[in-house]
Amino acid sequence: MSRDVTGRNVEILAWFKSSYSAGDGGQCIEVAMHPHTVQVRDSKDTNRPDLAVGSTAWTAFLGFAVNRLG
Repeated sequence: MSRDVTGRNVEILAWFKSSYSAGDGGQCIEVAMHPHTVQVRDSKDTNRPDLAVGSTAWTAFLGFAVNRLG
C-alpha cells in the first residue's frame, strides 16, 4: 500500500493487457485483479480513474464475450 499526493491509500496493482493487443495505439484496456473486484482502465490514459467491476459480473462478461467471439 502506498499513498498518492492527495494522501489517499493507493494499492499497487499488477496491470496487464490482452495478448490480442497489437501495441499500435489502438483501443485497448488493462485489467488488474483485486480480491473482490477486477479493476479496468484505459491503457492509453492510465492517469484516469479505473473502473471496479465485481468478480461475478466480470466472469459473466467474459463468458458472454467468449460466446460472441467463438
